[in-house]
Amino acid sequence: MTTSAEPLLSIRDLTMAFPGKRARSAPVRAVDGISFDVAAGETLGLVGESGCGKSTTGRLIVRLIEPTTGSITYAGRDISHLSQRTLKPLRKDLQMVFQDPHSSLNPRQTVARIISDPLLVQGSSAAQARKRAVELMDLVGLIPEHIDRYPHEFSGGQAQRIGIARSLATSPRLVVADEPVSALDVSVQAQIVNLMERLQQELGLAYLFIAHDLSVVKRVCDRVAVMYLGRIVEIGDKERVYAAPAHPYTRALLSAVPLPDPAAERTRERITLLGDPPSPAAPPPGCTFHPRCPKAQPICRSEAPLLRITTPGEAQETACHFPEGA
Repeated sequence: MTTSAEPLLSIRDLTMAFPGKRARSAPVRAVDGISFDVAAGETLGLVGESGCGKSTTGRLIVRLIEPTTGSITYAGRDISHLSQRTLKPLRKDLQMVFQDPHSSLNPRQTVARIISDPLLVQGSSAAQARKRAVELMDLVGLIPEHIDRYPHEFSGGQAQRIGIARSLATSPRLVVADEPVSALDVSVQAQIVNLMERLQQELGLAYLFIAHDLSVVKRVCDRVAVMYLGRIVEIGDKERVYAAPAHPYTRALLSAVPLPDPAAERTRERITLLGDPPSPAAPPPGCTFHPRCPKAQPICRSEAPLLRITTPGEAQETACHFPEGA
């Protein structure tokens, strides 16, 4: 991992509230005041249950949707509310890989056009864009001679390689990968993860790696941020979070990760959460996790905890009134 004094990406108090389904219904706070940094060359994993706001966060960062409040600072510049015209030159630095490779590729366009599109938008000539597309096909492990084929002629893993090639066309510095392997077979997942790691080393990329599979996150990420109901409840170095999770929600997630040792798997403690996550349209007061938390106390029902370092000297912050090991 390569780091610098100033983070490449800095998120502060970011929120995204979607209008309710009915005229007078409360807005849905998909992202509820999150803050984190991503350093140059780093991989930050963003994990949590489905519907917790992970994908919305990714789309906010690359400005596919407009944030409600908060700031998104890229390379020292606030891009939160830039006009599309002003944002255009910066889009080459911020790219995204989507979850479903086939759904994210236009079935009516050839692979050459799909990969070339970002370059054409940025002003490259057709010849230059095609040459670059051929180079990228080879870089991601595809046969360059297949560049004039259509997406349906490729397997899921190959289609995701096309999506990765498209994201690299403009030589970005940060790639938001939104569950890039969740729709693939396990063997293919390993190939894509290996590819992304190699590309990071060769190109100096930073990743925001969004996932729900904690085994994959442990493999590829330097740091991990755990998200619940639109908020980050724990963030820190991967080794520290996995070895000593401080938030009850993080502990529950990690207890569900299969262990390779059958004996350890049989004797491990399983933490079962009660009920389903509350609706983001009507989040509980105080700590939003308290209705499912086995450690909840009266203060949890009335006061929302802030992210804070629970163990001095450790690169780990937790939003919990009663963190483990404090």
